[in-house]
Amino acid sequence: MGDVSSQAAYLQDCYNREFEAVVEEANGKYIVLQKTFFYPDSGGQPYDTGMLMTEDGRMFKVIFVGKFGNNISHELDQEGLKPGDKVKGMVDWERRYAHMRMHTAIHILCAVINKISGAQITGNQIGVEKTRIDFSLDNFDREQIKRYEEETNRIINNAHDVEFKFMSREDALEIPSVVKLQMEFPKDVETIRLVDIVGFDVQACGGTHVKNTSEVRGIRVIKAENKGRNNRRIYFELAGE
Repeated sequence: MGDVSSQAAYLQDCYNREFEAVVEEANGKYIVLQKTFFYPDSGGQPYDTGMLMTEDGRMFKVIFVGKFGNNISHELDQEGLKPGDKVKGMVDWERRYAHMRMHTAIHILCAVINKISGAQITGNQIGVEKTRIDFSLDNFDREQIKRYEEETNRIINNAHDVEFKFMSREDALEIPSVVKLQMEFPKDVETIRLVDIVGFDVQACGGTHVKNTSEVRGIRVIKAENKGRNNRRIYFELAGE
């Protein structure tokens, strides 16, 4: 029996869209694989979708992926798999790559807002077409939002490499940028994965990202809202879509 960290092959390689795996558990339409490149709904990033194909050619749609207990569970469109079955996984790349670009864009925009305004990020929700972030700030105006967008696009166009690093919780929390989110890490997390936008920002994150900021291409802020005292929200989309 594995656990989330050992099953989550996407933590090391976000670009692998086809893989082979063995079914560890099966309960009707719900299965656990010994490893998976399907991202589960988590941290504001939606789940991946795609297909599983058996050795004899049977096809199963992956319609939802989530973390349940110590496992990553895949919901299929039908029953039929059993423990020990070998399958080929195929991730819906268009959906996944949009999420990767959006997620890296969030890290850049959040860091820009923090560096300019000192605001802490309080939440986010990634989408294929648009994404939102929430942050703690007394107020903002149109010029301030424009500055956030322009600086974010400057960083994107600077083509920073994006790297993953793994370190102990204790060491990770010594890095100032890692603790700028207004959220605590779960107490049971001992090893933290860091997303390093080289030369610009480091944040703890278990999501999928592009290898270089230039892949994001650019963002466009499409809406800004006041959501109550000290709570602001920005919606953005990927530019050039």
